[in-house]
Amino acid sequence: MLSVGIDLIQVSRITASIETFGDRFLARVFTPAEVAYAHDRPERFAARFAAKEATKKALELDGIAWTDIEIVKKPNGACMVQLHGAALAAARPCELALSLSHEGDFATAVVIASG
Repeated sequence: MLSVGIDLIQVSRITASIETFGDRFLARVFTPAEVAYAHDRPERFAARFAAKEATKKALELDGIAWTDIEIVKKPNGACMVQLHGAALAAARPCELALSLSHEGDFATAVVIASG
C-alpha cells in the first residue's frame, strides 16, 4: 500500500499563533526537542507543522495529539517522522518518507507512507 500526504502553510500564520498563545501553543503542537531545534525560527516551526499535517493525511489519523507526531533531524541533516503514543498505536506498520521545504512566507511538507 502507498499513500501520500501534503500540506502547505504560511509561516506568518504560525508566527501569529506563537505571538498570540506563546508557550501554550508551542507545548500543544511541538515536542520539547522540536521547540529547542526551531527556537526563534518560525519557518522551522511552520515546516514541522506542515509535516505533522501531511503525516496525519498520509496515515489517515484523526484525533491524534500533535506531539504524538515528532519531526526529528537525522545526523545527515535530513528529517524523519517519529511516531509516539496514540499515533504509533493507530498507524498501520509502514515506512514513512518526509520532505520539507520553506521559502518566504510558505512552508510545505510531503509524507509518503508505504507498506
